[in-house]
Amino acid sequence: MSSLLETVEHETGPQPQWSVLWLHGLGADGNDFSPIVPELVRRDWPALRFVFPHAPVRAVTINGGARMRAWYDIRDMDLNNRADHDGVAESVVQVDALIAREAQRGIPPNRVLLIGFSQGGAITLAVGLARTIPLAGLAGLSTYLPMPPARAAAELQAGAASQPLFMAHGQYDPVVPYAGGQMSAQAMRELGFDVQWHHYPMQHAVCAEEIRDLGDWMSARFAAS
Repeated sequence: MSSLLETVEHETGPQPQWSVLWLHGLGADGNDFSPIVPELVRRDWPALRFVFPHAPVRAVTINGGARMRAWYDIRDMDLNNRADHDGVAESVVQVDALIAREAQRGIPPNRVLLIGFSQGGAITLAVGLARTIPLAGLAGLSTYLPMPPARAAAELQAGAASQPLFMAHGQYDPVVPYAGGQMSAQAMRELGFDVQWHHYPMQHAVCAEEIRDLGDWMSARFAAS
């Protein structure tokens, strides 16, 4: 247990029936998205446990080697060569450990939603590809597939594409270009995922319309259980 990532947690009611793991972006931490809970949660939803992990602190090449919370090293701005694959693999293992802890706490994978923003969204997609026991759903916000499509196809596990996937992106994103998000969504479709794609007139951010659409998608996941 001591090797588990530290987390910020918020429960919307007693004896949560579902868990939502939410992965932050580069340089942020688990507190970054916890304020979104009151805006997102709906009165007719089951009791949820939100788990917001802190990524490890590591040197980030693109930021001059400065140490900050990051799910993997970023080597350059080119999406095809941006992600450190060893770091991605390490973070996948760490997120899987948190999913396993939820099972120990009484919430099985088929009642876990994994959501990530930017770098956290890249890890969400990587975790989704590698799941041998599918989650209830995946959501990648303002993000990209952190590996070439051929490598993603090689890492895809049997049954993983059954996980519903919500992806959303800002049309004016200067950090993860909109075209990169589109191409990643298409790559996931080609791997067999049912991708629900949304776009918004924003930069590298989250907007009220996106929270609404994500809430609709989450409602559908709860109803399908």
